[in-house]
Amino acid sequence: MTGAQLAHETGRRLHAAEERGLNATLHWSQDLLDREGTRTDMLPTAPLHGMAIALKDNIVTSDMPTTCASKILEDYVSPYEATVVTRLRAAGAMIACKANLDEFAMGSSTENSAYGRVQHPLFPERVPGGSSGGSAALVGAGVVPAALGSETGGSVRQPAAFCGVVGVKPTYGRVSRFGLVAFGSSLDCISVFGRTVTDASRVLSVIAGHDPLDVTTIDRAPLAALEQRADLRGVVIGLPREYFPADLDAGVRDACDRTIATLRALGAEVRDVTLPHTQYAVATYYIVNPAEAAANLARFDGVRYGPRHVGPVGDVRALYQATRGHGFGPEVRRRILVGTYVLSAGYADQYYHRGQAVRRCICNDFDQVFASGVDLLFTPTTPTPAFKAGEKTADPVQMYLADVFVAPASLAGVPAMSLPIGRDAGLPIGGQLIAPRFAEAAMLAAAGVMESAIAPEAEVRS
Repeated sequence: MTGAQLAHETGRRLHAAEERGLNATLHWSQDLLDREGTRTDMLPTAPLHGMAIALKDNIVTSDMPTTCASKILEDYVSPYEATVVTRLRAAGAMIACKANLDEFAMGSSTENSAYGRVQHPLFPERVPGGSSGGSAALVGAGVVPAALGSETGGSVRQPAAFCGVVGVKPTYGRVSRFGLVAFGSSLDCISVFGRTVTDASRVLSVIAGHDPLDVTTIDRAPLAALEQRADLRGVVIGLPREYFPADLDAGVRDACDRTIATLRALGAEVRDVTLPHTQYAVATYYIVNPAEAAANLARFDGVRYGPRHVGPVGDVRALYQATRGHGFGPEVRRRILVGTYVLSAGYADQYYHRGQAVRRCICNDFDQVFASGVDLLFTPTTPTPAFKAGEKTADPVQMYLADVFVAPASLAGVPAMSLPIGRDAGLPIGGQLIAPRFAEAAMLAAAGVMESAIAPEAEVRS
């Protein structure tokens, strides 16, 4: 296909998704609106030639608004674009759209967007997960083969599991955060959705690498092409007992048991292991994360970005209160309040500093397991399949517990991914692989073998 034909086909799919009420797209790319002479015609040998990619709307672009699904950034257009966007364009990819999300990436269901919730691509009454639910839904609905999201505590892996697609979180520092609107600076990772492991791997290899504009990126050798393996002989896979509790959803447990049997059949050595501080991961995450969010969102004050709601003349405090009160939704305000509290005088030692100490213990758990000879860990991605819209919105704690299996890897900064391993009553179920830092290549190679072995059985059982 020519660039114009690819743009037309992607536009047709986006139209169809909108007509279904998916509500996954906030802005269309100029690449689709200008259907002649797109970059894909000029780069026929580029590694991502012709691939249409959706961007989560907290990744800045200079040709489309970046709203973070918040009224406080309504119609904001960045004067520059994110490093990952520049790299995608240089590789021949076509940016298709900006995808809906939980406001400022705060949520686990994409019900917190100021522009309405995103529907699950297969079951409209259910959520697609969050906070990158719009990106996941677009890939799950077949609109685009790949999309970028952001991970702070599982916001790509969890919706990937809910929507039945592949979601990859790289090592913290593997991909530049320049141009990602900051949420939790020590946690944020731009991450990748793909219909297949190959699609996700191709995109990750393009966007990864050192960036002088982001001091947290690590100067490592480029990611190699996806290794094609026939089996998993010589690979040691650990099963952390903390991720398989007695109350794990029966459908999720059944899919995991079948996958573990498949891992053994593929030649992998499977061991039981323990990550004892996992039980504290959610509590730790919801101390560290809001603290960093409160600091990062202080810049949205009605002075520098977005619309301004003016209070009494000459009263700066009233300006801040009016702008932030009108601009931020309930979940964002909740996290700012929690973060301000745990950083306040008299409570920082009791909460924030203690949370950071427990975070170090969680990191040590992963380091010790991988040092013991384990190459990868396998776990369920989520404790249940996708839940119904509105089911958890009245109880934020229950919503936060949906991150129980994905938050630890984010706190430790290690790479992790979700891939489809089956279905329960039609609902997709995801399995998670976790790897040592900068071992994405080994993780993706193993996932490719698993995908080939599991996919036919998963489709039959669905």
